[in-house]
Order: sequence, then structure tokens, then C-alpha cells
Amino acid sequence: MKTNLNHSIPFLALILLISCGGNSKSQNTNLNETVSESGKLPNPETSQPNSPEYRSAFVGQTRIQGVKTSTPYHVEVINSDLGKPWGIANLPDGRFLITEKSGFMNIVSTDGKTVSKVEGFPKVDSRGQGGLLDVALDPDFKNNRMIFFSFSEPVSGGNHTAVGKGKLAADEKSIEKPTVIFRATPTYDGRLHYGSRLVFDQDGNLFVSTGERSDLATRPFAQKQDSYLGKVLKITKDGKPAPGNPNIPGWKPEIYSTGHRNPQGLAMDEKGQLWEAEMGPRGGDELNLIHSGKNYGWGDVSYGIEYSGKKINHGTTQKSGTEQPVYYWDPSVSMSGITFYNGNIDEWKNNLFLGCLSGEKIIRLVIKNNKVVGEEWLLEDQKDRIRDVLNGQDGNLYAISDSGKLYKIFKK
Repeated sequence: MKTNLNHSIPFLALILLISCGGNSKSQNTNLNETVSESGKLPNPETSQPNSPEYRSAFVGQTRIQGVKTSTPYHVEVINSDLGKPWGIANLPDGRFLITEKSGFMNIVSTDGKTVSKVEGFPKVDSRGQGGLLDVALDPDFKNNRMIFFSFSEPVSGGNHTAVGKGKLAADEKSIEKPTVIFRATPTYDGRLHYGSRLVFDQDGNLFVSTGERSDLATRPFAQKQDSYLGKVLKITKDGKPAPGNPNIPGWKPEIYSTGHRNPQGLAMDEKGQLWEAEMGPRGGDELNLIHSGKNYGWGDVSYGIEYSGKKINHGTTQKSGTEQPVYYWDPSVSMSGITFYNGNIDEWKNNLFLGCLSGEKIIRLVIKNNKVVGEEWLLEDQKDRIRDVLNGQDGNLYAISDSGKLYKIFKK
């Protein structure tokens, strides 16, 4: 491959009861449960870590106590034929706008029964982890109908993560005047680790996550501030550096934070803070609270190990000048999209939900004072790779999976 710098603990089973009719699943959350002597549930993870010799930086950084939802809720698959979805957003009327990796979007009705295609997007490189990836509506969408999207853009010498925007046509069949506003260079001839989540902040600026493209040849770029790889970026709607970005010598002006591996999760909490989830290699999957101008260490620091079993940077898990994750997992759970919930289930309010790929579940984290204080695993019975999760504007939780399903999780 080549780099082109010219382009620009006992285990508590979560028993899921199947309700009558269709493919709706009912979760009975009032079952008898085994609790520890302290009156708290054990963490749901029972597998041994890949690196048992590693010690966390503080109490509660990993394998926190388990929690269990007491509110009865249903899980229902409302569509199972969405191809290869990657990102999901709500339109103002409650319908879903869902990307398809091969290069188009679907508009799906609120009941999941009606699907229509939106075409006209730029060409994508859909090999491997690439394709048309995330989607975010302009905060002023009701007036301007603008949609922002990320994708792997094929160019001479390989591809890169790109961000585009365009107007949803009145007939909703196409995107009008699609324009690329940002390219995360250097270009690289690979098929992995594009990052690609998009989140608007309260001021209408756009956070963009980028991966370091996976290979040992590109990993150092996560620590190079003249590169856009392995970063969280903050740009305007026109792709320019956002006002107030860190002003650090040697840093490209769009860089907000650095030292990330493959950040496929970004979400804003109720306080306007930005949270990021990124996959480690074998272990070391991280949840980070992102602060401007900070280095999150990938390439130099990790609680994971190489796929070969070798240690990363001689087993360095803490290093001066780098931030510690708020929480980490070992072994990996492979989080992708994340969301904060503020819907109809009161005990879930302001909890963080993470879709997991190889982990095949949704993880619920209870966070207080920016620390994780409880963890629950949901939808394990579905055995599905959850690609993204959505705090629906109707008060329900939604998820899309690599098997092409749209899940609705709602209070009984």
C-alpha cells in the first residue's frame, strides 16, 4: 500500500421473553435477579480480558457494576430489508433518513413499512468499511432542507473520508447540488477505519470523526497534527475551521482533538459536552469525553493489544500529555454509533447507548458527573451487529444493524 500526501465476575443473564405475534420481542425486565452482597449487580462481562496484567488508571474505569432496567419495554423489528445501513437521522416529521453504504439514502416511514430511495450522491468507494456513511441534518433543515453526509471518496492514489452537503429535493428522490466541503487527507490506498460520524454542536458547527486508516503505515498519522487522520475535527457548514478551535502551533486549524483510532461514535450530552467512542484492537475500546486541544493517545497508549497478541508501545497504558478514557472495555465490544437518550423511559434519561458490532448488542451506560456508574447489555438475543442508534424524536430508541434491520425499542 502507498500513502499519497498530495490529496488534499457471577453472571446475570438478561432473559428476553418473546411476545406473541409478528417479529415483535417483549423484554420482561421484572425477573428475579441475583445480586452481590453489596446489593449491586455484577458487571455483565464474564470473559477474561486480553491483558489481565493491565491496571486501570482509576476505580470505575472498566467493568463497573451492572444495572438492570425495571421499566417493561418492547423490542420490535419494523423493517428488515435496508441492505447495508450505516447512519440514521430523524426527519422533522418523524420519518427516518438512513444511509446505505453502496451510495444512496433511504427515507423510511415511521412504521417502517414504506421505503423510498434518495439518489444523486457523489461516487463512493464501498469496499471494506467504506461507502456512504453518516448523515446529519442541518440544524436549519426545516428552512433550507440541507443534509450533511460523510463518505469514502475514491480518488487517484486511494481514498479518504470526505464530508459533503446537498439539498433534499422537494420530491425527496434526489440530493441537489451535492458539494464536498472537506477532505480528511492524506489519501491512502486502504479499505478500513474511516471514522465518519457527524454531530452538530449548539452553535451550528459540525464535529467530524476520522480514523487512522488501520495499517501500521498510517497509524503514526494519529499523532501527526499536520494530518487529518485519527482526529475529531470541528468545521463550519462550509468546511472551514470552526471559530474557537484550539490554536496550537503545528496543528491544522480544523483539528479539535487528536490521537484517535477508529472513532465511529459521537454524541452531545444534555450539557453540550461531546462524547466519543472508538474501537481499540484486541481490547481497549474507549469512551472519551472530548476536550478541545487534547491528545487521546492512540498509537502511543492503549488498554488493548495488537491482533497478533503483541503489546502496543511496550504495553503503555498511561502517558503524560495524553488523556485517559472515561471508560474502556477488554475484550472488545466494537462500538459504532452512540446516542444520549431523553425519551419515554424515565430511568434511561441522559443515559448513553452504544451500538456494538462484534459485541452484537446495545450497551447502556449510566453516567453521573462524567463518570460511568452502571452498565447494562441489551438486545443480546438478537445476535445482530448494531451499527447506529438513534434517540428518536417520538421518545423511542431506534437502532440499525448490519443485517439491514431497523429496531424500535419502546416502553410498554
